[in-house]
Amino acid sequence: MLYFSRWKTILIWLAVLLGVVFSAPNLVSQSTLANLPDWLPKRQMTLGLDLQGGSHILLQIERQDLIDERLETTRDDIRRLLRDERIGYTGLSGTGRTVQVRVREQADIEKAKEALSSLTDPISAGLFAGGTVSELELSEPEPGLLRYTLTDQGITYRLNSALSQSIEVVGRRVNELGTTEPVIQRQGDDRILVQVPGLQDPQRLKDILGQTAKLTFQMVDSTVPVQEAIEGRPPAGSTVMYSTDDPPVPYLIENRVIVSGENLVDAQASFDQRTNEPVVSFRFDTKGASRFGQATQQNVGRLFAIILDDQVISAPQIREPILGGTGQISGNFDVQSANDLAVLLRAGALPANLTIIEERTVGPGLGQDSIDAGKLAGMIGAVLVVIFMFAAYGFLGLIANLALIANVGMIVAILSVLGATLTLPGIAGIVLTMGMAVDSNVLIYERIREERRNGRSLIQAIDAGFSRALATIVDANLTTLIAAVVLFYLGSGPVKGFAVTLAIGIVTTVFTAFTFTRWMVATWVRRARPKELPRSFVTLIRPGTKIPFMGMRRWMFGLSSVLSIGAVVLFMTVGMNYGIDFKGGSLIEVQSREGPADVGEIRGRLSELNLGEVQVQQFGPDTDVLIRVQAQDGGENAQQSAVAKVQAELGDDFDMRRVETVGPTVSSELATQGTIGVLVALALILVYVWFRFEWQFAVGAIVATVHDIVITIGFFVVSGIEFNQSSIAAILTIVGYSLNDTVVVYDRVREELRRYKKMPLPQLLNLAINETLSRTTMTSLTTILALLALFLFGGEVIRSFTAAMLFGVIFGTYSSIFIAAPLLILFKLRPGALSQETDDKASGTMPTQASKA
Repeated sequence: MLYFSRWKTILIWLAVLLGVVFSAPNLVSQSTLANLPDWLPKRQMTLGLDLQGGSHILLQIERQDLIDERLETTRDDIRRLLRDERIGYTGLSGTGRTVQVRVREQADIEKAKEALSSLTDPISAGLFAGGTVSELELSEPEPGLLRYTLTDQGITYRLNSALSQSIEVVGRRVNELGTTEPVIQRQGDDRILVQVPGLQDPQRLKDILGQTAKLTFQMVDSTVPVQEAIEGRPPAGSTVMYSTDDPPVPYLIENRVIVSGENLVDAQASFDQRTNEPVVSFRFDTKGASRFGQATQQNVGRLFAIILDDQVISAPQIREPILGGTGQISGNFDVQSANDLAVLLRAGALPANLTIIEERTVGPGLGQDSIDAGKLAGMIGAVLVVIFMFAAYGFLGLIANLALIANVGMIVAILSVLGATLTLPGIAGIVLTMGMAVDSNVLIYERIREERRNGRSLIQAIDAGFSRALATIVDANLTTLIAAVVLFYLGSGPVKGFAVTLAIGIVTTVFTAFTFTRWMVATWVRRARPKELPRSFVTLIRPGTKIPFMGMRRWMFGLSSVLSIGAVVLFMTVGMNYGIDFKGGSLIEVQSREGPADVGEIRGRLSELNLGEVQVQQFGPDTDVLIRVQAQDGGENAQQSAVAKVQAELGDDFDMRRVETVGPTVSSELATQGTIGVLVALALILVYVWFRFEWQFAVGAIVATVHDIVITIGFFVVSGIEFNQSSIAAILTIVGYSLNDTVVVYDRVREELRRYKKMPLPQLLNLAINETLSRTTMTSLTTILALLALFLFGGEVIRSFTAAMLFGVIFGTYSSIFIAAPLLILFKLRPGALSQETDDKASGTMPTQASKA
């Protein structure tokens, strides 16, 4: 395996060179890239919102609003069609999803059905639709009572149409703000995801997205005083509406719409030449200009109202006919509100109300802090791993470090080429990959050392080390890859970013460790012709250890049982500190503008806002405070109102660095997704391990992994660390790491089972664990070094994430030795080879050559 043809060498170096070339643009500024030749790669990684600031907003169309609108339209259509045919009716009403009307005369029933037949006409038909879609179904529970019911297919059709139209409108509104590279995409059947990186004013974005922007021009009804209409009953065909003034002014408005916003072709913010106040100038299309001109010509001297989302913006008097199709809207505008209204009118009205059900906003200052913290943690983690590998393996460690640098370069290059988004958990994924990447090299190097101690020549030992480590490397990394894939498909937001970097890191790790490292070792052997392996400076585990692990298995089973039962009891009684991802609510990180933040004062000010439970705690530096507001009873909109109240109360003294709001809908979905993610990952890994080994191995691996999950959950309960989306990522990564470790031990057990066919199982397990102990210790230590750097220097935002990872790595290593291996005895992997006497004796005895088959 140490021979490389010329074309293989060229392909290996070409892959490494491409990694360097395509990752290099991330090391220089945009201005430097602009001055480089066009043929050079210039694409940089896309930074997530948590690194460059910006807003992530998930909008949901209100399904009930669409249903109510269709019911209202159906009532109007029935009224109009029956009046046109002069058919008498009574009892026209709508409830739920049904509108009904009673025809007065028996002789007019068939005529009424004919007049209303257009209501049940198909609204969609297509070759691949499998037929037609009717919005309404007619039933006649008794003669003369016509009942029209909205169908499920019709509602779904209207919902899809409204969603498509809303995406277009939202896209136009966001683009009008002048933001760079916004992401507007459909999610599911009724949601729109909006991500706007680098946004300086997220509140303005929320205000613009939250308005339907339904503009109408209607006449003011002056037949009765408005106060009389408020106190009594408005005249038929008129409605009381209020202005946007403070206090609001009531107007009696005729329901008939003269012109709507659909007839607008342009709207621009400008200034009134007479008063120099901000106004919005508008221009109608030909149809709108004609209707507006006709209405103003017939109503000179009357007031007409300009209405936006059922609120009167202004109600000027028609002094003369407006025939040019242009006009202006005046009101209590400042420059920004006039600009925002112009943006809304140009973009068009939304077909239905959109509710913000999830919001994650990061200020640019916090984003830069996260980048700096991630870079620092990455560099420190890399330096620690590099020093440790060199100290442990000497020159071979230097080769492993070169492979590690190439590995990170290839990860960055692939992320850049794919346009993948790098998030803060993504940086954690890269740092974790750095710690785990050396695992493959450690497996190979430890195997080489073992083969050399067994009497093979240096070249034979190196060749056998690479050959025998391949299956273990593939098995160990594939189990982690399964967890990463599940994370990607079932996770959301930052969790997906972590999964992407982890998955890419696993693929590049296998390439660099088994191909690039092998080429460098082969080149070193061919040119230097060494007589012995390079000398190491540090030895963690001396060769030939004979630790009787199986003799301790009953004690360890007992310890794990106590810890697991304790974790379950604590989980069911005390419970975890669930974050807003799982229980809903809002999280706001603020930073004092002057001096340390006074937590007591903030708590006192917020307690007066009647927001329910509000938690205030120090977060990192003494200027930073984290505020948690419980989920509000009024639903999604009430949650947004709560955040607005906090911002209004603290806005003068604090900068809002981060805002996360999760409504009850999303929080329940995230909890379900997290549970499903863990179960699916375990099921897929069970199938894979079963396929590669035997059923005892598969069940043992899953039991050990469940043990790690339970203990980690207990850690969350005892430590009080917030359990959120990132915690699910941490648990799934612990699953991958623990299985990685377990598979390495199991792979050696399988090998020894083939070699020592009559050796008692406890004795064989002791042998396998001791033979892999050096690798287990080295891998755990390098991973812990990388995670420790992330924990200490990666910033407060991911500290809880890395704390859980550190705990999981330690217990994952423990379980692969003391839980996964002894379970093979419990499951009677080789029952014919065991007896009580042999079991007890073998627990502390190592094999001899006579034991071989």
